[in-house]
Amino acid sequence: MRQIKEPEGIDFVIESKPLTNTKRKEISELIKTLKNKKAARKRRIKRNKKTVENP
Repeated sequence: MRQIKEPEGIDFVIESKPLTNTKRKEISELIKTLKNKKAARKRRIKRNKKTVENP
């Protein structure tokens, strides 16, 4: 993905609404879940590599 260049004299300003506490918690839980899945996948791959290297 490339960065969009701003034409001279024009500024792209994006203002987003502040997150509510419930949305903030939902996002935090999603991130935590994704990190746990990624860590579990890495552990599984390491375990598989050890069994293949040492039959």
